[in-house]
Formats: sequence, C-alpha cells, structure tokens
Amino acid sequence: MNTGLSFFERYLTVWVLLAIIAGTLIGFAWPSLAVFLDRFSYAQVSIPIAICLFFMMYPIMVKIDFSRVKAAAKTPKPVVLTLVINWLIKPFTMYVIAYLFLGFLFRDLIEGTEVIKGGEVEIYRSYISGAILLGIAPCTAMVLMWSYLSRGNDALTLVMVAVNSLTMLVLYAPLGGLLLSVNKMPIPWQTIFLSVLVYVGLPLVSGYYTRKSIIGRKGIDYFNSVFLHKLTPIAITALLVTLVVLFILKGEVIIKQPLDIGLIAVPLFIQTIFIFAIGYAASRLIKLKYEDAAPAAIIGASNHFEVAIATAVVLFGLNSGAAVATVVGVLIEVPVMLMLVRFCLRTQSWFPVRESRSK
Repeated sequence: MNTGLSFFERYLTVWVLLAIIAGTLIGFAWPSLAVFLDRFSYAQVSIPIAICLFFMMYPIMVKIDFSRVKAAAKTPKPVVLTLVINWLIKPFTMYVIAYLFLGFLFRDLIEGTEVIKGGEVEIYRSYISGAILLGIAPCTAMVLMWSYLSRGNDALTLVMVAVNSLTMLVLYAPLGGLLLSVNKMPIPWQTIFLSVLVYVGLPLVSGYYTRKSIIGRKGIDYFNSVFLHKLTPIAITALLVTLVVLFILKGEVIIKQPLDIGLIAVPLFIQTIFIFAIGYAASRLIKLKYEDAAPAAIIGASNHFEVAIATAVVLFGLNSGAAVATVVGVLIEVPVMLMLVRFCLRTQSWFPVRESRSK
C-alpha cells in the first residue's frame, strides 16, 4: 500500500524503538553523561531538552491553520467531544486509575521515598504525579500521524489540535495544580506556567508567524508542497534526538528499576485504552463519520508526553519518580497508539463513511 510516507516516516516505530534502546544503553553504560547533560539548565529548565522539544514542536505548530477554527464551528461535535474528553474526563480518570493501581493495588510493591524540594515524599506518590502530568497533556503532535494512518479527517484533526493546544495554554496549569495538590505534591506555579510557555507557547507563536510569512511571500502551494516537506524530517529527527537524550538521562533508572517500570505501565496502558473506548463509543453515539470519529478518539487517548516529561523534570527534578513515570508514558505511547490505529481501520464499518473517501 502506498501511504505517501517517506522511508523515514514509514518506519518511524522502528526508529523510535532504536532511539529508546540506544538512549537506555548509553545512559546505563555512561551514567556520568546524564550528569553532564543535567548541568546545562537555566531556571530549572534543561537546555538540551528545551532545544530538542522546540524543534520537535515548531514544525507541528507551523502546520496549524488557524483559519480552520472558524470552519470547525460548522461541525462542532468532534471538537467539543475532544474538549470534553481531554479536559473534563481524562485528567480525573488518570488520577483515579493511577491511584487505584500505584497507590492501592501495587502499593506494597513500591517501596522507598525521595526528597523533592526539601521534603520527603513516598515514591508511589511521585509516580502518581507523573501519571497525572500525562493525563492533563493531550497529544498535539504525534496525533497528526495517528490520524493520517487511520485515514482520519486531516483537516479536522488540525482543528482539534489547534483548539486543544490553545486550551492547554489555559487549563494545563490549573488542572495540574488542582490534581497535584490533591496528591499532596509541591506546586511551583511559576515553573508550570514557564514550562507551558517554553514548550507550547513559544513554538506555537513561532509557527504561526512562520506560516503567515512563508504563505505571504511564497504562496500556499509552495508552503504545502515544499516548505512542509522540509520541516517534517526536522520534527522526526528532533523527536528521535529527544528520545535518545531522555533515555540517556533515564537509562540507568529504567534498567535498575524494571519492576517499577512495569508497575507504572499497567495503569497508563489501561487509561489509554479506557479513554479511547469512551471517545470511540461517544463518536458512534453522536453519529460521527468514521473520518471524524477516529481522530476524535485517538487525540484523547494519546498523551503529549514531551510536555509531561519536561514539566515533571522542571517541577520535580530529573531523577524524580514523577519523571520516571512520564518516561514510561513514552515507552508505551507508540506501540499502543499503533495498535489503536489498526483497531480503527478494522472497525470502519461501525461508522458512516463519506462517499468521497476512497477505501
């Protein structure tokens, strides 16, 4: 099947797995490298991670067409569905599921404490905090690829990404503060707003003005056929470099804590499947077309692990349990989302399909 994807994009899962393995092994073999990378930080923001995340997010933000937000008002049901799932359901189910498994069922298997900003915290609470940070960060990047692979409505996906990205700027910090306060973790509000500004706001503003400038000078055809093709490899390369750096920083922890990694993965996997099921069932209930239903369900299930990791690192430190939990989110994100994409393709008949859409 001709997917229209480049060789680099077509085997993205392979490159992601190789990047994770390479980073993990490097981090385990040379733990001093993690210490060295950690030195490059400013105001508790890791400069290497910040640079990688910017180049990963910037090309995605450039693709957002803000004029489509107006068009989405004519078919608001899919957008409203993602907003309800992402901001009224997902954060709270993540908290409940994470607490049920990590704070109750697996509680006796997770031993130890850690010191965060001068206070001693039980490690299982830190893991729950990491899970919460994943739950309040809906995906705004990889979901575009998942939507494409599931033959979803790309234009609508862009709208949903744009709306949820803007919503995240407003709700990410309040939701994080609310749920993390419930979990009795310290909340440095200034750091939360700074991390959202650096990892989401800055690429969003840069992407907006880049798009406006290129289209104004070169035209929309050049922008779509030439400029975006040049940007896509940059985003994927930045993603892989980010994964390598992240797993260099966490490689030693992952290999030395296989039990904890496995325990954290269980609630994250269940939450992903549960949220996808809610979105998919709701899409069928409100009679969405398949092309709209697939991305609407996927965007709720997928997590913006880049923002979650960055925020966990900024809030609690590179070696915190919260950062470990968000790294586990990276471990399961790609294989689980690819599984859900295949499920969508096999269940297209559950939904009406637009006649213009080729099968």
